[in-house]
Amino acid sequence: MSFFRKLKESISGKTESVTKQFRDGLEKTRKGLVEKVSDLIIRRKKIDEEFYEELEEILIGADVGVNTVMKLVEELRTEVKQQRIEDATELQPILSRKLMELLRGDDDNSLNENPDGLTVILFVGVNGVGKTTTIGKLAHRYKQEGKKVLLAAGDTFRAGAIEQLEVWGQRAGVDVIKQQSGSDPAAVMFDALQAAKQRNVDILICDTAGRLQNKSNLMEELNKIFRVIQREIPSAPHEVLMVLDATTGQNALTQAKLFGEKSGVTGLVLTKLDGTAKGGIVIAIRQEMNLPVKLVGLGEKIDDLQVFDSQQFVHALFAGLIAETEELEEEE
Repeated sequence: MSFFRKLKESISGKTESVTKQFRDGLEKTRKGLVEKVSDLIIRRKKIDEEFYEELEEILIGADVGVNTVMKLVEELRTEVKQQRIEDATELQPILSRKLMELLRGDDDNSLNENPDGLTVILFVGVNGVGKTTTIGKLAHRYKQEGKKVLLAAGDTFRAGAIEQLEVWGQRAGVDVIKQQSGSDPAAVMFDALQAAKQRNVDILICDTAGRLQNKSNLMEELNKIFRVIQREIPSAPHEVLMVLDATTGQNALTQAKLFGEKSGVTGLVLTKLDGTAKGGIVIAIRQEMNLPVKLVGLGEKIDDLQVFDSQQFVHALFAGLIAETEELEEEE
């Protein structure tokens, strides 16, 4: 059975609406990456040095990451020699299989939850990446699952951050624990933890500042928040999710490295994937950081936040080719 057919069968049991969200959300990346690769294969036919060079350019252009691209192309060269492949079209399923292997990792992408009561999820990331929006969408997701959710407005430094979280709280039908703008974020967390315990909440999602007046205090502020949370619930926070804006490409990777090393991040959230042709950044991040991509934002709507799924991701990228392959197989 061909790789594309296997891939289609592997996601056939998954809900069609999620498959469609991945397909729609990755349309720009599909055009910027897979369609360009297909065009290269049609134009060149022959696998020579120029073919590899152009393939490298396309992959780097989609922000797959230079180190990852070099490794990937080296592996393709090896397979071409071993299997004595001469026709470039035979490379497409091999390339898609390799991309899926790069994305996979051994990680479980599901969010950690506390089996013994309140789950605390802490969100970190610089301003403007879609942190508050993601918190609102995740609150909605948990609410749909029948969980009791509470939000903590810990970004007390950015003008409008508390109000923005309140708007999302209303949309998701979830209460927000807050204090005045400029107040101590750790104090907000303490209030939120007390309220969560009193109300028998299942999930407490905490926003934190993306930037302070002086940067050096940001990590101190986060450490203080950690201490307050752990004093109340020793096993918490159960997830520390770092939000990255996919449209910034390599800049997102740099941010993840700077921030992630210091703030105890357990997983990544990539927002605005629908707004970029550089969705290959998911592959670069997966390869260069020892952290799982747990959630992806695939659109503007409240239910457009999805658990990251490498099979859905690759299927969405190669959707056009999968349809073409099926037609050819039917004709045969």
